[in-house]
Amino acid sequence: MERNLKNVLVISFGFLLLFTAYGGLQSLQSSLHSEEGLGVASLSVVYAALILSSMFLPPILIKKLGCKWTIAGSMCCYIAFSLGNFYASWYTLIPTSVILGLGGAPLWSAKCTYLTIAGNSYAEKAGKNGKDIINQYFGVFFLIFQSSGIWGNLISSLIFSQASNKAEISEENLACCGAYDCVTDTTNTTSSAEPCNSLIYTLLGIYTVSGVLAVLLIVIFLDQIKPDQAETEKEILETPSFCSMFLAAFQHLKDKRQCLLIPLTMYSGFEQGFLSGDYTKMYVTCALGIHYVGYVMICFSSVNSLCSLLFGKISQFTGRKLLFALAAVTNTACIIALLLWKPHPKQLAVFFVFPALWGLSDAIWQTQTNGLYGILFEKHKEAAFANYRLWESFGFVIAFGYSTKLQVYIKLYILLSVLVLSMVTYGAVEYLEAKSSPGTPTATKKENVGPLTEETDT
Repeated sequence: MERNLKNVLVISFGFLLLFTAYGGLQSLQSSLHSEEGLGVASLSVVYAALILSSMFLPPILIKKLGCKWTIAGSMCCYIAFSLGNFYASWYTLIPTSVILGLGGAPLWSAKCTYLTIAGNSYAEKAGKNGKDIINQYFGVFFLIFQSSGIWGNLISSLIFSQASNKAEISEENLACCGAYDCVTDTTNTTSSAEPCNSLIYTLLGIYTVSGVLAVLLIVIFLDQIKPDQAETEKEILETPSFCSMFLAAFQHLKDKRQCLLIPLTMYSGFEQGFLSGDYTKMYVTCALGIHYVGYVMICFSSVNSLCSLLFGKISQFTGRKLLFALAAVTNTACIIALLLWKPHPKQLAVFFVFPALWGLSDAIWQTQTNGLYGILFEKHKEAAFANYRLWESFGFVIAFGYSTKLQVYIKLYILLSVLVLSMVTYGAVEYLEAKSSPGTPTATKKENVGPLTEETDT
């Protein structure tokens, strides 16, 4: 157990260092590179590349390199994105966004595979329930990992707070903040107090070093593990072709439940994309300044981290339906309030209330949707989680893609519509499950579960 726990901690702290950098950069993209929508365009490209990556690369890289070296190599793709931000342009940021996207799916798949195999392996030796051990490992991982948003955003806010050119935001510019933003004036309102280059380079230098340390931690301290312990020798020797893997994911769409879960999975991308791409830019940066983005996102990450741990534990008592209902009601209330609210610096506390409530909801969307996939599709987990990454990434691509084209209130109405559709189709999934296995608790059908993923963050 001690050796397994050491490996879980190494992976957890490696991801903490890596996403301290990437999480901070993602929160700042829409505000830092607002010219011609470069920032959100780069994020859209990241998730578009991630869609392709999730279809082909993970099984091939994990079989060829093993989980350890797949994780280490994929982390280098994230470092490339940090380097691309040093001289941000369409010719540097877009290519490095593609590289990051291609590395994202193998990174998360290798992590999930590693923790799942380690958990099942220890459970078999200790005579314990595999599901319980895997849940413990993922609980430890997400507790440590989710705090990356705190450190990455704290670093950015502390550095940008040193700016000497912080300007007072005029009432005229404040009128263009919020849901009914002035599309033609968004560049002016978000760039009026842009930090100087020296502060930006300092921040990017810290983020790059953090990524390098993550790679070194994995390379030096993580033990190699075979990703195919449960497979036969024939399966080990056979590497699936591009076509077979591509078709496997789409053949999984023959399952009605998978099709019905598409809106819920895409909504996860929509809601995360709105917070990091629109709320940070048109509410926080517009009304308070870019140096507040980090503090606001710290609030989101803190609540998200604590609630992920909390809901992971209480779901066995409350059931997932009640938690999904809580998330839907909370998000709906936030969306309606954001439509009505006109942000102003004098209402400082309100800027933190929204990300706190959003963090609570997101914790439910992430933990319960991942858990739902693991339970419903235990026999076809690879194809199921490929679909999860595919449709969540589509949500991100769409959310970031129209970010600079539509006013915020239209995006909020779209978000609300997708949420309502998600709850209707999720209800249909629960109905089908109840109908197929009356009187049998879904969560207890299987002892061991497949890898779960989190993808708040690529």
